[in-house]
Amino acid sequence: VGALFGIVLALPIGVVTALAIKLNSRGPIFYTQERVGKNGEPFTIIKFRSMYTDAEKDGPQWAVAGDNRITRVGKFIRATRIDELPQFINVLRGEMNFVGPRAERAHFVEQLCEVIPYYNQRHLVEPGLTGWAQVNYGYGSTVDDAIQKFQYDLYYIKNASLLFDLWIMLKSVKVVLLGRGQ
Repeated sequence: VGALFGIVLALPIGVVTALAIKLNSRGPIFYTQERVGKNGEPFTIIKFRSMYTDAEKDGPQWAVAGDNRITRVGKFIRATRIDELPQFINVLRGEMNFVGPRAERAHFVEQLCEVIPYYNQRHLVEPGLTGWAQVNYGYGSTVDDAIQKFQYDLYYIKNASLLFDLWIMLKSVKVVLLGRGQ
């Protein structure tokens, strides 16, 4: 029910975003990609496209500050996290939750499991639209960033509660309103 309400609230923003994406660059409005969910199960995540369509012609890579693969509209929708709004559909499907660790790509999960002990622990819960790591650390582009974010994920998993989820959602609103995403 909450996800359906989120979709209805996000619809006007989504329409404007879709038009901006189409006017700014060629290609689809939405971007879909396989991610790792709860218990390591794969699912297809849905986002507004923020990069050029050939962004990964050289293979998977983390986005970095000043990344020239990100469109002009993409910079704005990433900073405000508007690119994440279509994930309400993933919540409706039961693939994600409102709060939880960020859903990562299998390619990166495999790499990070090799260098970060217990990294798979973050897959004990459903991935979230937002999470403790996302509101405290933002996007990351290195293994060191992933280690820092993993500490936040573990803290969340060990201390998950309705009150903590509400606190994270409130902090998420602040990130969106202040455009503090990266």
